[in-house]
Amino acid sequence: GAESFFGERSFEVTDLIRLDAYGRGMASIIRLTDIQDKPKLFSTFILCLLAEAYHTFPEAGDLDKPKLCIFIDEAHLIFKEASQALLDQIESIVKLIRSKGIGIYFCTQNPYDIPDAVLAQLGLKVQHALRAFTEKDRKAIKKTAENYPVSEFYKTDELLTSLGIGQALVSALDEKGIPTPLAATHLRAPMSRIGVLTTDEIQQIVSSSSIAAKYNEVIDSESAYELLNAKLKAAAENKEEEPTEEKKSKKEEKSTIEKISENTMVRQVGRTVMKEVARGLLGVLGLGGKKKGWF
Repeated sequence: GAESFFGERSFEVTDLIRLDAYGRGMASIIRLTDIQDKPKLFSTFILCLLAEAYHTFPEAGDLDKPKLCIFIDEAHLIFKEASQALLDQIESIVKLIRSKGIGIYFCTQNPYDIPDAVLAQLGLKVQHALRAFTEKDRKAIKKTAENYPVSEFYKTDELLTSLGIGQALVSALDEKGIPTPLAATHLRAPMSRIGVLTTDEIQQIVSSSSIAAKYNEVIDSESAYELLNAKLKAAAENKEEEPTEEKKSKKEEKSTIEKISENTMVRQVGRTVMKEVARGLLGVLGLGGKKKGWF
């Protein structure tokens, strides 16, 4: 079966592993139509998904079958306009996540949509036909052919342009982790219906889902933007209050000095001290006048 995740609630990656009433695995479809035209947001979401899967699942070692397979359609959207830091994180996750028993499949039109560092980590490659309509296309096909094991039976660059519907070049890893020889393969047609589900069909599937109640609940939680704005506002308010207190303190200090200066005796002592200090300075400079007692 296939189920879609709706609502504003972020899903838990463990909900992706479910069985139907007959003990068969279920394919969960995460619809991202509202962000797939925003490459940076789309790539950030995929990275969060992969990172959560990596941190949630325990180490599994070398399994005969993976616990979970994640197929990422329109994979070129992940890497389009993504920052280098984001690409580095995706590359690291792809390298490490296999130890958790998770397989990742990137589906895209052209292998060159995926960075070389990520492409090098993929053990299974299924390449459908590529068409060469321009000189640039022909050069790209020759480079694509070099991504596959050297074959004694095929001229890979020529075969890529002559494959028909339902045919593909396939290379995988054997039990020792060695790439298998390239094979031109006729793929078995899917036994399910091929086409877009109607709105009523989607609604029926979603309403019968065991997790529909959980994900149909809309949760309007505070965003990072709102939290940061609140902190900045609070900091600005505190900063405005601080100068006021400082001015008040200076004002009080000035008032105290003024009160002291109003005392006649204090003023007289102050004048005497200042005269003697001035004479001392003049004496040091050799300009002491009549008085000789200063050094």
